[in-house]
Amino acid sequence: MTSGDWREHLPEELQLARVMARGRTSVRARLARLKARRWQICQCALAAAVAWYVAHDLIGHAQPFFAPVVALVSLGTTYGQRLRRVVEMSVGVAIGIFLGDLYTHLLGRGAWQIAVMVALAMVIALLLDASPLLVNQVAIQSLVVVTVLPGDGAALLRWTDALIGGAVALVAASVVPQAPLRRPREQAAVVVRRLAGLMRTAATSIREREVSDAMAALEQARSTNGLITDLRAAADEGLSVVVSSPFRRRHREPVRAMAELVEPLDIAIRNTRVLVRRVAVACYRGEPIPVEYADLIDALADATEQIATELSAGRMALAVQEQLVELGKSSAQLRRTPVLSAEVVLAQVRSLIADLLAITGMDPLAATDAIPMVGG
Repeated sequence: MTSGDWREHLPEELQLARVMARGRTSVRARLARLKARRWQICQCALAAAVAWYVAHDLIGHAQPFFAPVVALVSLGTTYGQRLRRVVEMSVGVAIGIFLGDLYTHLLGRGAWQIAVMVALAMVIALLLDASPLLVNQVAIQSLVVVTVLPGDGAALLRWTDALIGGAVALVAASVVPQAPLRRPREQAAVVVRRLAGLMRTAATSIREREVSDAMAALEQARSTNGLITDLRAAADEGLSVVVSSPFRRRHREPVRAMAELVEPLDIAIRNTRVLVRRVAVACYRGEPIPVEYADLIDALADATEQIATELSAGRMALAVQEQLVELGKSSAQLRRTPVLSAEVVLAQVRSLIADLLAITGMDPLAATDAIPMVGG
């Protein structure tokens, strides 16, 4: 049965509900991105203003164009490699300004002079083993000097403006809020709670055998890729903060521990999708699944909720390991059935128990060994 087959059989009301839910999800995702980046937006805006104020009001430059530009581009809206960006931007602008002024003084301005100057600037940057960012900045700033700000004798002022912008960005880059350090554990808890919700829906579908609900749950399960993407981004951002900010180094180990949950959570999400899909297939085909399997899934969802609670509090869920081990032992004692879907469901539940043990910090091989063989 293909995905298109079952969608064609859904009631029109359910299809409309799916479309509306997808629209609400899109709006929520955009608002969440804005909320996650509001600090960086304010930081960039303030850094640009401070750079202008220092260069214009304190030092007295009439048009300190490069000061806010360097501050803004150096900071960007992500924390990754911020210190490196600050240095590269400052160096790139300084080299570009120098080349632009020198070249214009020697050969004048014109179309062919610009072409030669841009090519020369990029060649020099590449010979300096520069990154793509630095190569582009050298070329762009030399071009700006020639075409936008061609004032003679202002090379030192423009170079100073670049240094001011870089200095302001460097200070701002070292000041980061607690939020990027909380986001990995908060996002990990969101993923785990989604796992628990999908498990409860699967258990309900087993008991009630309602095809439309099972298919809707399958659609929800298939939309979980974005959660892992957000978690990976949050983990990368958190690691970047503890590396770049001297004030956050002490948070390195907790953030790293949360970052290490990305892969086991990704595996758990995949196995949960398989579980939900098999329950949906069983409901569609009318294949019976023992209610004891639903009870086991509900108990596993309870344990999963406890994991989410621990992660939200910034703790590894060691306290839940014993409960998961007991569920693994219980799964080995359940009665077997000749129905293929039931066997697949049981196998996936057991795999999920091992995945969740890994999420609590247990070695994956030890987690597998902690779950006895069926009937053993």
